[in-house]
Amino acid sequence: MQDTFKHKGLRKKMVEELSKKGIKSSRVLNAISKIPRHLFIDKEFESYAYVDIAFPIDSNQTISQPYTVAFKTCLLNVKKNDKVLEIGTGSGYQTAILVFLGAKVFTIERQHHLYRKVLKKLPKLGYSPEQIKYGDGYLGIKETSPFDKILITAGAIEIPKSL
Repeated sequence: MQDTFKHKGLRKKMVEELSKKGIKSSRVLNAISKIPRHLFIDKEFESYAYVDIAFPIDSNQTISQPYTVAFKTCLLNVKKNDKVLEIGTGSGYQTAILVFLGAKVFTIERQHHLYRKVLKKLPKLGYSPEQIKYGDGYLGIKETSPFDKILITAGAIEIPKSL
């Protein structure tokens, strides 16, 4: 898939909408304006890429709503070289945002199909986290801990004590 002028225009419109909804971080808005969200969903659903909704991806998972990605990223207040653990890689979109912001990202995905997909996709798109791991995010990644920040993008009833 390509990143066309149409996609760039739709992203610009989406960023303006996120700004109107209260996202103030120019760094986060810039990251969202640069990262082609449509490349993280199946081509047949490309027309939904820049609508501010969560959208189904493989393995009964979703790519988060752009506002949710922006809001969580703002709360995380990522600084260059922050060591960030991301629980729930999913499509890799949130991972790409964190990498774009300069974080050293260690991400873990428990759905094997998504893990295999993102393992190929992220580097191909130019976003290279420090580690993409297959496994249970509730356990974290002990061999690379501690982390400056942790982002749980997967649904969790509670914050696991091990994190």
